[in-house]
Amino acid sequence: MSHRRDGILDEKNLRAVRPSDERLKQGPVVMVECVERIPCNPCVAACSKGAISIEGDLNDSPAVDHALCDGCGICISACPGLAIFVVDMSREGEDATVMLPYEFRPLPDKGETVTTLDRAGEVIGEAKVLRVLDAKALDRTPIVSLEVPKSQAMDVRHFVRRETP
Repeated sequence: MSHRRDGILDEKNLRAVRPSDERLKQGPVVMVECVERIPCNPCVAACSKGAISIEGDLNDSPAVDHALCDGCGICISACPGLAIFVVDMSREGEDATVMLPYEFRPLPDKGETVTTLDRAGEVIGEAKVLRVLDAKALDRTPIVSLEVPKSQAMDVRHFVRRETP
């Protein structure tokens, strides 16, 4: 099914924005999952490395030079569409890190276990919150870093907090 019908990117869309396996193993890198033709470019301005660009028409989707990206994640909070994520598959062991935007309150706590969701909102599993960035410079879009199994890192795109007693 097309993202035009259900809002969920299909495999073809994801292949177009996914860094190479080799690049993923080198360290944190951005995935810009923006495929809509809309006039938007704050991610371009946010990237101090010049890794994100829009060539030509402002309505075109941003392109990422993954070789220039250092995975800092500043672009995550700049995206009004919440379509930017950073994935770090370079960690030793079975886990990866996924940095994602989170615009709900209260924010999760470092060390908290959360339930992870895929692009369709389906439960994938659980993750540990590694870090929560909530700085004024992030323009009210905190960035949450999750520790997830590497096998799920390319699919985890949101999370929900568990009920607390």
